[in-house]
Amino acid sequence: MRTDRLVAILLMLQRREQVTAAEVARELEVSERTARRDLDALATAGVPVYSLQGRGGGWRLVGGARTDLSGLTAGEARALFLVAGPASAAAPAVKAALRKLVHALPEPFRVQAEAAAASLVTDPRPWGTDRAERRPPRFLDALQDAVIRGVQVRLGYVDGSGAETRRTVHPLGVVAKGPAWYLVAGAGTGRRTFRIDRVTSADPTDDPVDRPRDFDLAGSWREIADEVERRRTPLESRALCTPQGIGILRIGLGDRLEVGGTTTDGRIEVVIRGRDEYTLAGELAGLVEWLEVTGPPNVRAHLASIGNALVERYR
Repeated sequence: MRTDRLVAILLMLQRREQVTAAEVARELEVSERTARRDLDALATAGVPVYSLQGRGGGWRLVGGARTDLSGLTAGEARALFLVAGPASAAAPAVKAALRKLVHALPEPFRVQAEAAAASLVTDPRPWGTDRAERRPPRFLDALQDAVIRGVQVRLGYVDGSGAETRRTVHPLGVVAKGPAWYLVAGAGTGRRTFRIDRVTSADPTDDPVDRPRDFDLAGSWREIADEVERRRTPLESRALCTPQGIGILRIGLGDRLEVGGTTTDGRIEVVIRGRDEYTLAGELAGLVEWLEVTGPPNVRAHLASIGNALVERYR
């Protein structure tokens, strides 16, 4: 992967006073032509590297081998780790390269780069059918910056009922959930989640965030998302499914499916969550080839009604 090679070349330039295209080619196991193209790409992209022609020539970082790796500013280092941190959707090779890169950054940059990598979680699954594309909300950058710098924010916010409040919060992380963005923060009433497109103002303070020592953004978001899904789909239906149908249920129901043990006839016990009895029956009616719903009775009654209507319509 080219990104991995470019980071590796930057690490070589950081460690050594000078490198040649041949040395890069040998170490990265690529052709000299590819090595020269990568070195040229770094220079074209604005990385402060330059070449010395003639005998004894090669490539160097501006200022010598002990300058900051690649000439990254603090903001650029943060941005790099923000988009390809551990919780992002970046390829494993990119993440591996970044783990190497962080050790070559100067100490002030390293702290903020590591904070940036831990500040964002990407959850690609939208809530329900909410797949509408949205622009990044107005105060996203300000809140991400507060998370990375570890400072409290005076937050203006409009809740779902339209009531506007102002409070001081302790930003702990930002989550991209499908097309929506959320701030996870400590507040006076405990840990809270704020939809960033409902934020009306975000004024950082100089006061440090009170961040729990064991706080894990990804784990915290899983708990939040699970609780939201339970509230959105409070009804539980029990059923028996053939082994062949389990994969289809997983695709169609996702986290709303809980798989249990195997019965004496070889079928598998499952629990399926839904919004209400009628809606859930409509979802499960097309799975009758694999699924037998055992309860609650009203879901079975709705399924029978749907079956009778289908027979009446299509017999």
